[in-house]
Amino acid sequence: MVEKADERGISKIRIFDEFREGLEGLDTFSHVIILYRFHLRATEERRIKGLKVIPMGRAGNPKVGVFASRSPSRPNYIGLCVVELAKLEGNILSVKGLDAFEGSQIVDIKPYLPRIDAFPEAAVPQWARHP
Repeated sequence: MVEKADERGISKIRIFDEFREGLEGLDTFSHVIILYRFHLRATEERRIKGLKVIPMGRAGNPKVGVFASRSPSRPNYIGLCVVELAKLEGNILSVKGLDAFEGSQIVDIKPYLPRIDAFPEAAVPQWARHP
């Protein structure tokens, strides 16, 4: 479960005690991939009304299929974020750069492996190059 970030941008992720053993060795990585549930979108009122979205909600961006975007309004409500692992204490991860809201449920954690997870030469459309 995600806790609110502090003033330094550090969020805490509490992992159920029964999964604590699975965290062993994770602190040898500088970055990890967090998969989480968009719990605030998983309601009937917030349910996706179609499969097309305007990325980042920015006027001028083209309407694209939801799978060609990072929109939180998705059929599966699964989010993904690469974060810096600041500290691991017991079953609590302190991470920097998490874009999940407080109360988000963690689905999975994976180590970030640059040789597998990074593709600097990857092509993206012009609208996705904006900061």
